[in-house]
Amino acid sequence: QGELVESGGGLVQPGGSLGLSCAAARIAFGIATMGWYRQAPGKERDLVAAISPDGRTNLADRVKGRFTISRDNALNTVNLHMNSLKPEDTAVYYCNSRVYYSDGTYTEVWGQGTQVIVSS
Repeated sequence: QGELVESGGGLVQPGGSLGLSCAAARIAFGIATMGWYRQAPGKERDLVAAISPDGRTNLADRVKGRFTISRDNALNTVNLHMNSLKPEDTAVYYCNSRVYYSDGTYTEVWGQGTQVIVSS
């Protein structure tokens, strides 16, 4: 059973920066698409950013220009660096991995989530 462990959440003032990290274990990390999702109270869980095994990135429009996603395939980690944070970025942030197969199916693992609060 794969495992993802997030770290780095916390309280930050509007306009500030914060970095999240996700460490993967027992996952075929080198062929996994890694992503960060977030879920605010009363809302659905939405994709924030994703990075393919070869480093191509996809960011949600509302975080483009402010957030960056990166991965280290040697360390099995994926990071999310967040700049110019806004109160509406407040949410629980979840790390996700997907390993896709040739038939289009995939196996998926979720982390336990880390809370980010943007408030003065």
